Amino acid sequence: MRNTRPAPSRPCPALFRPALALALALGLAAPAVALELPFGRDTAPAAAPAPRPVVTEIVAPNDSAAGRSVPGVITAATEVQMAFQTLGRMIARPVDVGDRVDAGQVLARLDPEDLAGNTRAAEASLTAAQVNLTTARNTAERARSLSERNVASAAQLEQAEQALSAARSAVDQAQARLESARDAEGYAVMTAPISGVVSAVRATPGAVVAAGDPILTLSSEDKLEATIDLTEAQLQGIERGTECLIFRDDQADEPVRGHVSRISPVADRQTRTRRVYITLPPGSSFRLGSLVRVRRADDSTAALTVPAEALVAEPPGGVAVWIVRRTGPDAATVTRRPVTIGARIGARIEVTDGLAPGDEVVIRGVHSLAEGQQVGRKVEP
Repeated sequence: MRNTRPAPSRPCPALFRPALALALALGLAAPAVALELPFGRDTAPAAAPAPRPVVTEIVAPNDSAAGRSVPGVITAATEVQMAFQTLGRMIARPVDVGDRVDAGQVLARLDPEDLAGNTRAAEASLTAAQVNLTTARNTAERARSLSERNVASAAQLEQAEQALSAARSAVDQAQARLESARDAEGYAVMTAPISGVVSAVRATPGAVVAAGDPILTLSSEDKLEATIDLTEAQLQGIERGTECLIFRDDQADEPVRGHVSRISPVADRQTRTRRVYITLPPGSSFRLGSLVRVRRADDSTAALTVPAEALVAEPPGGVAVWIVRRTGPDAATVTRRPVTIGARIGARIEVTDGLAPGDEVVIRGVHSLAEGQQVGRKVEP
């Protein structure tokens, strides 16, 4: 009978024995832990986000003097663009911007040497033409004498008469050039045609200027006017003779009354506005170039205005604002309301229809709102 023995088990390598013993000890000592899967846990619902706060403004009437006014500039009703009547190099300009001048006062000078040389050349041309005229006259007289004695032919006499006529024309032409050169020499000095103030300078001494090139602008102070630019909507009700109030920002309580004298019939190509000229009464305290504000004298209504950034586009071609309707201190909704706008007053836009005093208007983040959206508390701008 064959003796069979079970095969002996292979012992664990010595390298793994300490680690195996430690794992068995920890497994026996630790309590059983249940395996938890992520989709098996109960999760609490997340809290809803609080409504976003909004930056708003309460609409109120603007009854200040500048509420419905537009900016303007004081200009002179009479302005003269001064220029030389001949070509030359300017050597002097004793006046500058802001200087007051009297009629006849010297404003600028050209170098007289070039002009004097032209005069001398014209005088020499006239002398030569006169000599030729004398020669032609003597030749014509001899031709007539010979023709009377039948010595000279009719053709020779005709030729002599033609030469005499040409010599006379040359003398007249030289005389005209001499007078023009003398006039140009007198044009070297520019004088003021009226009394006024130098309001602009466009050329400096040393520059070579052509005839007609503007050198400076002379403005009369006898008659002043305020100029403003208005859109077609702002021009409604304004015509020649309309009374207006003109004032500075620091003197709004003491306006000066003026009247519309003329309205430009052509609109500006870029701004599409038309210029309005308002004549000021004599003795007004305004100076040329002063910045002023202008409003109609019969316009006493208060204006409702909103910041320009509060407006959103309203198809087709209109504008709208977001109105806040509050049901609590921190709970409200927004609704879109179309409005009609008027003049621009600084950084604000006049609203002529669609708003009422007391309405709360969103003035920041208007392009990220939706109709009926919940909003939170009011934030000051």
